[in-house]
Amino acid sequence: MKSLRNSVTLIGHLGKDPEVKVFGEKKKAAFSLATNDSYKNAKGEKVEDTQWHNIVMWGSLANIAEKYLKKGAEVCVEGKLVHREYETKTGEKRYLTEISVNDLLLLGDKK
Repeated sequence: MKSLRNSVTLIGHLGKDPEVKVFGEKKKAAFSLATNDSYKNAKGEKVEDTQWHNIVMWGSLANIAEKYLKKGAEVCVEGKLVHREYETKTGEKRYLTEISVNDLLLLGDKK
């Protein structure tokens, strides 16, 4: 059975085309993914809620992302949460949470 300790599954739409970078023999694809939810507030009004997620794919998944994924495409991703810390050029510390994908399913129209 796969590990459930750090597992994330999201279905959403790409907010931009994947940004692809090559590091020696490794390829990385990164993009934002929007997931939508709706609920009714106390007044009974429907409220739409969109969450944005940072998505990262490596290796063969990065190749697939580069070839097939475009802004607006609907996908299902499965992976794990990764928290990173980095320093800007001005020395300011920044924190980032992203989903490192290990499985991808293309949804929606075939174009």
